[in-house]
Amino acid sequence: MKLMEEALAFETAKMSNMSTSDRVKASREAKRLILAINEIYKESQDPELMDLMKRLTVKKKKIEKRLLGRPAA
Repeated sequence: MKLMEEALAFETAKMSNMSTSDRVKASREAKRLILAINEIYKESQDPELMDLMKRLTVKKKKIEKRLLGRPAA
């Protein structure tokens, strides 16, 4: 259950005023958490785990969107 605590702490952490390297680290951490939770989900099929993975994925996408920046037209 340490993994669940880490995921909840990551989910509630503030992501404002982050440097680019902090964003990269946060994105990698989100990916690590999502993949680890997915391994547990494969065995248990717990819907709460799926909800947690979805919430983490949304946060990860926001971080990555900020990393990539706006496309030049």
